[in-house]
Amino acid sequence: MDEWQQKTADGKASFGFREVSEGDRQGLVNQVFATVAERYDLMNDLMSGGLHRLWKRDFVSLINAPRGDQPFRLIDVAGGTGDIALRYAAQSGPNATAVICDISAEMLDVGRRRVEAAGLASRISCVEGNAEALPFETATFDAYTIAFGIRNVTHIENALAEAFRILRPGGRFLVLEFSECQVPLLDRLYDFHSFEVIPRLGKVAAGAEEPYRYLVESIRRFPRQEAFATMIREAGFERVNYRNLTGGIAAIHSGWKI
Repeated sequence: MDEWQQKTADGKASFGFREVSEGDRQGLVNQVFATVAERYDLMNDLMSGGLHRLWKRDFVSLINAPRGDQPFRLIDVAGGTGDIALRYAAQSGPNATAVICDISAEMLDVGRRRVEAAGLASRISCVEGNAEALPFETATFDAYTIAFGIRNVTHIENALAEAFRILRPGGRFLVLEFSECQVPLLDRLYDFHSFEVIPRLGKVAAGAEEPYRYLVESIRRFPRQEAFATMIREAGFERVNYRNLTGGIAAIHSGWKI
């Protein structure tokens, strides 16, 4: 079994570089996000050097929601703080709506506050739910996004199957995730930043080092670009491709339910 896979042959699962009981993993991940929820944007700034803001701008533009009056429905999974949904709402028409679905109640609390502060509660709703068993009917969304969240899912194949299930025919699947840096020298700098700098910054800025260490390690356990593209195809999506960002530090994967 490849090193990146979350589930191991003996019923264990990876939690960063540690192996834990498969049944315990989701609870441990939930604890991480309960800890960092109020400083989640700061976390992404630390992990990406602020580049996540540019990456998200490109990512949201690919949704291509109508700017006119046509209805369009997005689900943003693991989107707790609302960053993607709020950007989407700003770039789409008045009948383009979104559901933020996240397993973390603490992350959703942050998202609800941000949505209400933006005056968008009529267009964006927040629902607590697991990416592996989404609480929505089949074929009800026009687009599915997940940004920096799918690597935290225990059974990635289940999350991909659920994404395929809830999309309408013609719906688009989009993933923004940290990936494998493929530029010599930059990859060494990135590793140093990841393992030596980020946990220390997390301790200073957010008062917690371990959640940041897990998040860095989880990136290294996530499938590389081609391997993840293969998983998306195996879930039933077509016209699957990916685009590297900043030398592969992150990547956008996409596919269509035809």
